[in-house]
Amino acid sequence: MFSLLLLGFQTAEAQCKITNTAFASGENIQYDLYFNYGIFRARAGSGSLTVTDANYRGINSLKTVMLLNTSGLAGNIYTVNDTLTSYIDKDLRPLLFTKEAFEGSDYSVERQSYTYNGDVISLRSLRKFNGEDVFDEVFTTEECAYDYLSVLSLIRNLDFTGQKPGDRKYIQFIAGRKPVNMYVNYRGISKVRANNGKTYEVIDITMTILDDAFTNQKEALRASLTNDANRIPVIIDTSLNLGSVRAVMKSVTGLKN
Repeated sequence: MFSLLLLGFQTAEAQCKITNTAFASGENIQYDLYFNYGIFRARAGSGSLTVTDANYRGINSLKTVMLLNTSGLAGNIYTVNDTLTSYIDKDLRPLLFTKEAFEGSDYSVERQSYTYNGDVISLRSLRKFNGEDVFDEVFTTEECAYDYLSVLSLIRNLDFTGQKPGDRKYIQFIAGRKPVNMYVNYRGISKVRANNGKTYEVIDITMTILDDAFTNQKEALRASLTNDANRIPVIIDTSLNLGSVRAVMKSVTGLKN
């Protein structure tokens, strides 16, 4: 998909419409979570990624929900109880993103809504933190933009054919009230063992997010996607304010391919 190599340089109308070949309504991926803090590593809880058909303001769409919940000893050290929800249309254009997060002793709510008008995208972005309004702003862009969850749907449909370790793809990412530069870095092919006992050949990637909100901008997130038509996220590593959380797939049903 040569067009994806030019993702940051095309008009919004052209670049945002992408054929989804990787997933469909009914997909359900379950994860075991592990908390990492220095040399401390412990089973941390469970997570999931589900996809269902939905209707968002009259638009036939797909609703993706990611849940992350810590428990046990790791949960006592650092509580994570997050719900991320994304609505995208059938061309993978983001429509709405929400995040409700209990992390440590803090509670936050984020919301980003997208309106398309030709080559211009209007985004309304708001955040509340511990009950206080942080911001509620509207801005426009002529480049396609993605949030924390819709970007995963996009990445699962990127074409990595012919890529070499160190190659990267540009994506405009929405971090809070502003768009920032993101790069998806291709790390190569490897094999990993999931918690369902199966070994998968995977595409290893990292995400560089150039925003001060991320303590590790160079590798804000790491992921391993199956090297097949489904591009299942087998392992996802996410940085937190304290340590990191690794999600390892334990089961998957409802695959598209």
